[in-house]
Amino acid sequence: MRSFATLLDRLVLTPQRNTKLQLLVNYFQATPDPDRGWALAALTGELDLPGVKPAMLRALVAERVDEVLFQYSYDYVGDLAETIALVWPPAGKPTPESEPRLGEVVEALRSASRLEGPRLVGRLLDSLEATERWALIKLVTGALRIGVSARLAKQALADLGKREVNEIEEVWHGLAPPYGELFAWLEGRGERPSAKIRAPFRPVMLSHALADDELAQITPDLYAAEWKWDGIRVQAVREAGVARLYSRTGDDVSGAFPDLVDSLDFEGAVDGELLVGRKGDAGFDVGTFAELQQRLNRKTVTGRHMDAYPAFMRVYDVLVDGTEDVRSLPFRERRARLEALVARSRSGRIDVSPLLSYADGEALRLLRSEPPNAVIEGVMLKRWDSVYEPGRPKGPWFKWKRDPHTVDAVLMYAQRGHGKRSSFYSDYTFGVWREGEEGQELVPVGKAYFGFTDEELAEIDRFVRNNTVNRFGPVREVVHEAGKGLVMEVAFEGLQRSTRHKSGVAMRFPRIARLRWDKPPSEADALETLEKLIGD
Repeated sequence: MRSFATLLDRLVLTPQRNTKLQLLVNYFQATPDPDRGWALAALTGELDLPGVKPAMLRALVAERVDEVLFQYSYDYVGDLAETIALVWPPAGKPTPESEPRLGEVVEALRSASRLEGPRLVGRLLDSLEATERWALIKLVTGALRIGVSARLAKQALADLGKREVNEIEEVWHGLAPPYGELFAWLEGRGERPSAKIRAPFRPVMLSHALADDELAQITPDLYAAEWKWDGIRVQAVREAGVARLYSRTGDDVSGAFPDLVDSLDFEGAVDGELLVGRKGDAGFDVGTFAELQQRLNRKTVTGRHMDAYPAFMRVYDVLVDGTEDVRSLPFRERRARLEALVARSRSGRIDVSPLLSYADGEALRLLRSEPPNAVIEGVMLKRWDSVYEPGRPKGPWFKWKRDPHTVDAVLMYAQRGHGKRSSFYSDYTFGVWREGEEGQELVPVGKAYFGFTDEELAEIDRFVRNNTVNRFGPVREVVHEAGKGLVMEVAFEGLQRSTRHKSGVAMRFPRIARLRWDKPPSEADALETLEKLIGD
């Protein structure tokens, strides 16, 4: 358990990607099975501990620590796992011999019942030191928040076995923790694991952002152009009667979209955008991203949700046509096969993303700036001769997103971050002015927690601490008056109506573009300015 805790502790304090990779590789090399396999499962979100739920942690700590003391501690520390690890009264000084191994901990927790789980966690917390207690709570809650994505963990496996990360992706869905056969293959002690499921995921091809100086090389004879839809990238696969829907990272999301999955009637694998909308005379009438969010991240979906927000897929590439893997064919041929595949389908839930006609780069610039639908966020460009290459190769595919909108807003509330930011107020709620019953008032329009530098974070954190006017648990309200406060220039991708927000609007992908220390809050933007962007 100690080596796993040390790994998490170093990862959360390490911002550099390459250093994180080396830490992971070193851990996988030095740690025996099955410990490293269970660590991999935790890092990739594949670890399930049914007998232990995060909600029981508060009840558990309430038995050992005064409730008021815990609340004060949590408010100061800002991270639940770290707070519990620090305030938990140790039963005695643990010895290296008495500390359980990670594999032993996981196996015990996996076999524990709902009644036994909390008792087991309590005994484990008694036997561990603070860092190990913190790692245990991270393991139990599944909320690691250490700056390691599943893709980064798989890249570390590829580095360990001197393989391509796409090879790891190809076999991943046929594996289960603690991944003994995977490590055996990577270390040359076993054969490559074979896919054990039908309709497997295939690693996706990604694009690069188009730079200004690259526009001149975009011509109709070299690049196909199509709209970039504001949905969720998915891969639909149907093989021998088994249909699945995957996210771009390979998560099986079939359960959240049974209306789409059950309608798939082709044989093969297609790549495209998941959207919501209804069938119209000329294809689907696409709904907003806010409407799509009503279907996302649901473990179960009701008939009411499916009726109100029916899902469909706008496809733009084919990976497998029938039983033939066509990823090595040029895009021009794959596009023809895709159109034929959709024409044969009677699904009613898939259509083809149309190609755009353009003369040159400047014509594309005009199309990009004035798309025919608010759900379009830019243009995609694909070389006609490009093969479907997993990863992000430079040159074959480009994305050219619309310039973001910006607004000057006033900081209203701040909350501590997580992980390495748990000591800073790094999550910010900001608002704009609107006319109220008693004159101008600020109403929240969004929340952002990135876009600023470490130096700017320190400056904002200092402002929050020196200008707090109220507290609500871990949240601080800061001064936000016409003559006093902090103005932030906020960049965002789009807006939609929202009944959950007091302002009536919600931002898409807001981030802090810059701090306007030079600007008084009275000169921040008005809600009316944002409402004009919605256009309805």
